[in-house]
Amino acid sequence: MSTRTNLSALALNYSTLTVFFMVALSIAGVWAFINLGRAEDPPFTIKQMVVSAAWPGATSREVEQQVTDKIETKLQELPYFFNVTSYTKPGETVIYVSLRDDVPPAKVADLWYQVRKKVGDIRGSLPQGVVGPFFNDEYGDTYSLIWAFESDGFSPAEVKDIAKAVRQRVLRAPDVTKADLFGLQDEKIYIEFSHTRLAMLGVPVDQILDVIRKQNSIVASGTVETRGERVAVRVDGAPTSAADLANLPFSANGRTLTLSDVAEIKRGYQDPTQTSMRFKGKSVIGLGVVMAPGGNVQTLGKALEATMAEVARDLPVGITVHRVANQPEVVDKSFEEFTSSLLEALAIVLVVSFISLGVRTGIIVALSVPLVLAITFVAMLLLGIDFRRIWLGALIIALGLLVDDAIIAVEMMMVKLEQGFSRLEAATFAYTSTAFPMLTGTLVT
Repeated sequence: MSTRTNLSALALNYSTLTVFFMVALSIAGVWAFINLGRAEDPPFTIKQMVVSAAWPGATSREVEQQVTDKIETKLQELPYFFNVTSYTKPGETVIYVSLRDDVPPAKVADLWYQVRKKVGDIRGSLPQGVVGPFFNDEYGDTYSLIWAFESDGFSPAEVKDIAKAVRQRVLRAPDVTKADLFGLQDEKIYIEFSHTRLAMLGVPVDQILDVIRKQNSIVASGTVETRGERVAVRVDGAPTSAADLANLPFSANGRTLTLSDVAEIKRGYQDPTQTSMRFKGKSVIGLGVVMAPGGNVQTLGKALEATMAEVARDLPVGITVHRVANQPEVVDKSFEEFTSSLLEALAIVLVVSFISLGVRTGIIVALSVPLVLAITFVAMLLLGIDFRRIWLGALIIALGLLVDDAIIAVEMMMVKLEQGFSRLEAATFAYTSTAFPMLTGTLVT
């Protein structure tokens, strides 16, 4: 008999304690299975950031020498820096900052803060007129659910206001960390000058633009102090609508005119459209929800389904909500496949074990599967590993190895019992002769 520690012998010598731990771990495993976070794919850290800037009117050479090169040189001081790739065109530059593969994911967020700080340090050395720089490190977000708001008889601005109100309600749902709107159309007021009228009146365009700029400026007008309070003084006269802008007066050659005399003022939307979203060929506004890390996408789906049902009841006639993407449904199907695979494995083990090894031995082999899975779920909860589709696939593969190992161990015990060994000797021999080969074989697989 080997002098090494034999777990089988310890378990049999302290059988009451062993049974207690089996029951406790089974209960803990069920609790862990219910409370583990669930999502479609595992989280991943994108180790690349986009830095962009605009310099209207500059040539590509000027942008490269006075903007791109300065930013790239400063970013080379970044810890874990790998390289930068830039794309420069007239009036614009886009720089891709890449980190080394060995950078710990926990440090990436702080490194992106360092990028912002370092570029901010050289902001004053960039040419006057540069817009930005702008930073983007959140394009790796995965949207758990996406809805599309379709309208009939409503303007894009009205649908936008409704979608924004729905977004505020969605953000209050549990496990929601972010909600974004897609396909929004920014409103603009367009001033189309009549060059014929301007020429007849002798009014330069710059004069009219200067009048609009001054009328729309916001400046501090001081305060009035009394014994009990301080009252801010504000000069109000900025146009707030297209009609106010059309009635804006100005003087030209001794005559008082309004802006509508020389231009057509109308409210519209940004043209050409920067971003848009279409659902079944129709223009819509989208709402995407990002789940918080460690959240349960199935719980999130149920909560948002209830929220959107309330929203649909409150929406005006003519606004329809369509669900475009539904990650909870995908995860539900994955868990159904895992559960069915588990039940199939147990059924096959029971049938094969009952036929070849007997009822009592078959029950022992069958009980090993849920017990080991329960322990695995507890370990996942302690290590912060959530359920993902790829983890479920790994568990399904592991079921085959687990069943095979259990049958080998029990069969070895039966052989030794038939040879005249006692139950304790048969169990300890099975551990000594099969534990290490099964462990190494499982690890290799």
